[in-house]
Amino acid sequence: MHYRRIELDSQRVLSAQKPRTCRNEELVRTVGCVIARQRPGIAKGFIFLSLEDETGIANIVITPDLHDQDRLVVIHGRFLLVEGSLQNQDGVIHVKVQRLLKLSE
Repeated sequence: MHYRRIELDSQRVLSAQKPRTCRNEELVRTVGCVIARQRPGIAKGFIFLSLEDETGIANIVITPDLHDQDRLVVIHGRFLLVEGSLQNQDGVIHVKVQRLLKLSE
């Protein structure tokens, strides 16, 4: 991501560290390499991703509806751009995805 950061900044795509400075419920965009996918049985179909870029790791939450709609992107995408509302609960920050896009490698 480091090599594309100037382009990403011009498109208002935040690095993994920037959401810490954003307001709760603010619409944000971030991008990174998927380093972990989790779908716990007790999570009612929600999927949790960890996206890594040159600044750190962003926590991503994907709803069951979005998973059903973009299943192949969620399961097979290696580099993703996500857009959604920032959730900050007791200092735990994640992005609840409304839209996602697979980036070319």
